[in-house]
Amino acid sequence: MTRMQLDKLRDRTVDQLFEAILSLRTVDECYRLFDDLCTVGEIRSLAQRLEVARMLRKGYTYHQIEAETGASTATISRVKRCLHYGSDGYSMVLDRLDAQSGR
Repeated sequence: MTRMQLDKLRDRTVDQLFEAILSLRTVDECYRLFDDLCTVGEIRSLAQRLEVARMLRKGYTYHQIEAETGASTATISRVKRCLHYGSDGYSMVLDRLDAQSGR
């Protein structure tokens, strides 16, 4: 998202959502909130996109990603576009996850 798109998204209710997410302390708390907040399909879709981003950064091909995750080529393309032209959110969290795991 461009800065302008982020500014259009920003409002009190979205801030409240993000503050709620930031207040979570454990993975179990995340499961509890997201179980109430999202459908199982929505959660799986978000998780799939993050995994696609991880695999793209590691150099996997579209075919490998599609076979391993079940993601469509459209989803893979969208994630790839975000990695190259987005707000660097994927890179930021993947770098942090790598640092936490010692990779």
